[in-house]
Amino acid sequence: MATEYTGKTGSLAEKRFAIIVSTYHRRITGPLLQGAEESLATAGVDDENVTIAWVPGAWELPLAAKKFIASSADWDAIICLGCVIRGETTHDQHINSTVSHNLGQLSIESGVPIAFGLLTCESLQQAIERSGGKVGNKGIEATDAAIRMVRLYDEIGQ
Repeated sequence: MATEYTGKTGSLAEKRFAIIVSTYHRRITGPLLQGAEESLATAGVDDENVTIAWVPGAWELPLAAKKFIASSADWDAIICLGCVIRGETTHDQHINSTVSHNLGQLSIESGVPIAFGLLTCESLQQAIERSGGKVGNKGIEATDAAIRMVRLYDEIGQ
């Protein structure tokens, strides 16, 4: 029979999570952070094993994630939360593309799971709906993905 790893179970008591959150669009990122914190608590992660860092905007998420990875602390996962809303120019597309690429590359190179909780919305209303509105809370979804990856790493054996 095949071996199957799911990342669905496992203790998180000793696991360390960094949450990096953008202050830009704080009306949106605040609820994303709240959802992330609630998700970690529900999963059994101790508050003392969670560190939160505020950055100016989405653009700074990869740099802060890189700094956390380079620090002496052992991070089991990093959760990045932010919001970019389309404006009158293509500025949002450049930010979204660069941030997503850099976070993905950093995760691959470091081996540290980095959860992508960056909302890339067409309007403020879309962002509201995705930060605790009728579409859910993407902060919870990103955090749940990070939790699953940490548990998966344990199952596979780092």
